[in-house]
Amino acid sequence: MPAATPTSDPPESVPRSRGRPRKTAHERDDGNRRQELLRVAARLFRSQGFDATSTRDIAAAAGMRSGSPFYHFESKEALLTAVMQEGMERALRRQADAMAQAGLDAQRRHQTLTARECLRVLVRNHFDVLVGPESDFIPVMLYEWRSLSPSERSAVKALKDRYETVWVPVLDALHASGELSGDARLARLLIFGALNWTAQWYQPNERASLDALTDAALQLFLKDKP
Repeated sequence: MPAATPTSDPPESVPRSRGRPRKTAHERDDGNRRQELLRVAARLFRSQGFDATSTRDIAAAAGMRSGSPFYHFESKEALLTAVMQEGMERALRRQADAMAQAGLDAQRRHQTLTARECLRVLVRNHFDVLVGPESDFIPVMLYEWRSLSPSERSAVKALKDRYETVWVPVLDALHASGELSGDARLARLLIFGALNWTAQWYQPNERASLDALTDAALQLFLKDKP
């Protein structure tokens, strides 16, 4: 008996998707709503204070029902922690991008960034983090630090330490060259104290630009190389 002739080609094997499965539209929307809650909460926590801001205030400002924030965050305290963590994660990314871009610019000029140039990049970026676009996150951390529990502070502090660690070798090099007087560790604390206070008084319509503030800060902290 002759072999049966197949009436159709065998089905092709379906390739398996690699990596994480794609998010559904609902999941993507949840992510966007969470980010909107963080932005709104940061703005209200900064302008009104943590204690004076209710989850109902945040939900209303985000165009959500009063109970919607609890779908994403179990409490107002958890939302505050998330705002601070989001702020530090953004600051870390921006700082890394600023330093990488400065390094690329120096390479194009066939030069190496000096410690003084590195500090200028770090200070200018820090001003942008403090008072630039969408800059509510870090001031909330500065103002509302005591509202966190010890464990929540530890989580945020780990991110803060990563951010400041980048400054350590730069300040050490400036101290070694004689451009930074005094102990480098104390200088770092004093520099951050001075820069962070800018969030209290700077207004975007002030005559001083962020570049001008950066120049003034470097003149204050550093002296000419011997």
